[in-house]
Amino acid sequence: MIHRLKALIASIRESSDPQAAAAQTARLARAATGPLIVLAVLGAVAYALYSNPPMRTVGQAEAGVRENRLTGEITQWRDGSVLVVPFVHEMRIYSLRDRTYRPEKLQKAAGPAPLQSLEGLSIGVDLSIRYALDPVRLREVSGKLPADIDAEVVEPAVSGIIYKVFARYTVREIFSSKRGEIQQAVEKELRARLALDGIALRDLLMGKVDLPADYRRGMDQLLAEELASEKMRYTLVLKEKRVQEVALDGEAEKTRREKAAEASAREQIVAAKAQEEAMKHVLPFKQRQVEQRQLEAEAEKQARIRGAEGNASARKIEANGEAEARQKLADAEVYRLDKVGRVNAEQMTREGMAITAHPLLIQKTLADKLSDKISVIIAPPPADGGFIGSTLLGGMQAQRVAQETSGAAGASP
Repeated sequence: MIHRLKALIASIRESSDPQAAAAQTARLARAATGPLIVLAVLGAVAYALYSNPPMRTVGQAEAGVRENRLTGEITQWRDGSVLVVPFVHEMRIYSLRDRTYRPEKLQKAAGPAPLQSLEGLSIGVDLSIRYALDPVRLREVSGKLPADIDAEVVEPAVSGIIYKVFARYTVREIFSSKRGEIQQAVEKELRARLALDGIALRDLLMGKVDLPADYRRGMDQLLAEELASEKMRYTLVLKEKRVQEVALDGEAEKTRREKAAEASAREQIVAAKAQEEAMKHVLPFKQRQVEQRQLEAEAEKQARIRGAEGNASARKIEANGEAEARQKLADAEVYRLDKVGRVNAEQMTREGMAITAHPLLIQKTLADKLSDKISVIIAPPPADGGFIGSTLLGGMQAQRVAQETSGAAGASP
């Protein structure tokens, strides 16, 4: 703190002295000159970097050519960033995309710079030229390529070639007959000329040809006459071809019918031979078929006879069996009736003997049979002391019962 106060007091004393103040100012100016120079240099460098950035970008479909000003070395770059040192390198970027050039001054016959034909007539042609820089030769020709390639390279080359080529042909040849030949000649010469400057010609298209008005009218009339003449010539040729076609068709029809007749006759001959050859094999086959049918008929006859005999034997055996069965059934029925009769007779004998021994059994039996229908039967006893039910059954039944009773009584001794 004390040192600072001392320095301040000393500076005040010096400022009060004019000579000391001037010396102090000179001393401060000399001390500030160095930093100012450094700041000036840094500012100049910063401005140079700003105006000429050290990194340049090469986009798609572009090519960059960097030239070293110290060594003269030229390098080519594609798609990326390139280091460009200010005042050391010079960088130029070219587009590799296709470009189109259409000379508008040549499109009209009454334009500012029309083409001249062999007859000296002015004509206009619509040309479209598509070109691009050749990336293979770009490093070689980059030093002599101008900024405006269309105006300083392509346009002079096109004008120098197209005027020379079109001057070799007449208007009629340019308009109709040798249009393709002219286009090929221009394309060939222009391709070679542009290749010297590192430019690749992609395509050349020659469109509408603009003729002078008077010449166009005359050309239209001439073309109409030529077309009519050409049409008549083609009509005559066509009719002649039709006559030849009719003659050839008649000849072809004649030949076809002859061939068809010959083929039909051959087919009939072949068919007859085939039928004759087939009959040689068919007749024995038919004979064998007849014999086979006879044998089959004889076999069928024998089979039917054997079948009839078998059926007859079977029917006979069935009839005998049926007769024997019926006989046995009849014998069985007779035996059954005999046995039943005997059993009935014996039963009746036993019943008669029981009734004779016990006459009241009749009344009991009658009462048993009528017990479910009649609760009490009141009947007078018979006068003869006979069956009590004779009065109920009637006289005929009483008589029948008396007869059976008498018969049973007579049979019992």
